[in-house]
Amino acid sequence: MTSTPARRPATAPQEGASRHSAPPSRLDPEIAARLRRTPDGLLPAIAQQYDTGEVLMLGWMDDEALHRTLTTGRCTYWSRSRQEYWVKGDTSGHVQRVKSVALDCDADTVLVRVDQVGAACHTGDRTCFDADVLLKDAGTGVPAADQ
Repeated sequence: MTSTPARRPATAPQEGASRHSAPPSRLDPEIAARLRRTPDGLLPAIAQQYDTGEVLMLGWMDDEALHRTLTTGRCTYWSRSRQEYWVKGDTSGHVQRVKSVALDCDADTVLVRVDQVGAACHTGDRTCFDADVLLKDAGTGVPAADQ
């Protein structure tokens, strides 16, 4: 199934809503009412491999992207650079099959536990955090800078 990207038209902000929101979202109103979004109406969405706990990537979701993720079983994100929705894997084949979705204690971040097929990062790395490790735990319990 291939989805067509939808562009979000600009509208005036409402209390707790986006500056530019998608066409009326189909997200459950009870869930939508709980969300604490950025000023532009987005939530950070952390993708984590469901069986290993490996953190794969961070993407952004608005209400409609979250709705699509909850109802299709595939992660849908909002591209801030392209200003359109994208379903992970539609072009690369590296899909994220949703296993669970949770909201953090402040309701301002979503954790999507997925079964990642192939690379999660657009660079081809398994995760978006593989290439630029700033500090590696040596297993001592002491940060490397303090050793």
